[in-house]
Amino acid sequence: MLETIWFAIWGVAWAVYFMLDGFDLGLGTLFPFLAKDEFEKRAVLNSMGPFWDGNEVWLITAGGVTFAAFPTAYAIMFSGLYTPLMLLLFALILRGVVFEFRRQIDSPAWKRVWDTCLVVGSFLPALLLGVAFANIFMGLPLDKDGLFQGNLFTLLNPYGLVGGITFVLVFCVHGAIWLSTRTQGQFQAKAVAMAKKLWIFEALLAVVFLVTTAIYTPLWANVLAKPYWLILPLLAVLGLFGQWFMLSKGRCWRAWFCSSLLILGVTLFGVAGMFPNLLLSSENPAYSVTAFNSASSPLTLKIMLGVVVCFLPIVIAYQTWVYFKFRDVITPESLKEGPSY
Repeated sequence: MLETIWFAIWGVAWAVYFMLDGFDLGLGTLFPFLAKDEFEKRAVLNSMGPFWDGNEVWLITAGGVTFAAFPTAYAIMFSGLYTPLMLLLFALILRGVVFEFRRQIDSPAWKRVWDTCLVVGSFLPALLLGVAFANIFMGLPLDKDGLFQGNLFTLLNPYGLVGGITFVLVFCVHGAIWLSTRTQGQFQAKAVAMAKKLWIFEALLAVVFLVTTAIYTPLWANVLAKPYWLILPLLAVLGLFGQWFMLSKGRCWRAWFCSSLLILGVTLFGVAGMFPNLLLSSENPAYSVTAFNSASSPLTLKIMLGVVVCFLPIVIAYQTWVYFKFRDVITPESLKEGPSY
């Protein structure tokens, strides 16, 4: 029972991370296409600035849950997938320093350097996360000792690349919608237009992802074995079409919540379809790392569950306060009044 609870916490932590940091990664990827002058660039940065580091708390939470609750899975993942995970880490660091360094020198050349770092530090994590999770859904070449029999290029298979492109595109739409909630006037209209344009490709790619998931992974078979889990892909579909409907009605906040529903539905569908596997072995299902053969001791799981119950509400309350505190739209006047990026 404890193992199942922690598997659910693990999945929810990843889903919330993708929902929150997804708009940051998407906006950074779209940066050169959305922001043309200095006001637009600063508006994009300020739409992310107060939130990005808090959003990454959920990435730390997901990694911490893996380390503390499922140490065997953590060891295999961070040894076998060392190269892509290090690339992910360096890219996230590169993105983080942009918010502090870009404004230090008022020089076009200096700012161009950090603008490029923002794009690279946003696109690369989105792509790597998509490739990694697609391969986890499909199964990794793990032998009986849990050793990864492959390299970075092993992960760049057709389904892995579809997953990577899907993550990038979903995050870009998510980010464009987020920007529309934080701006007004012509710039808001530009963000909405970008979201609508990308939505068409997102919808087409969603069909490709669902079909290839049925071909390459056991997710659909596992979910169909317990039909009540079909609510998760249904929520994703509702979120997808809700994006377009709400954008067409000019209801940007509702469109963003629909986008969040899409991300949560897809992620939790994948997690539910994996259960109880954390790392499925494509070599032999018997070699898979599950929530039961990789879990910490029951005492450890009980203590950590108490910690989560006590402190998670504090984290959620703080983040809610931050989003409420910085809820105002960004205008030229607001960029002059106080600290900005």
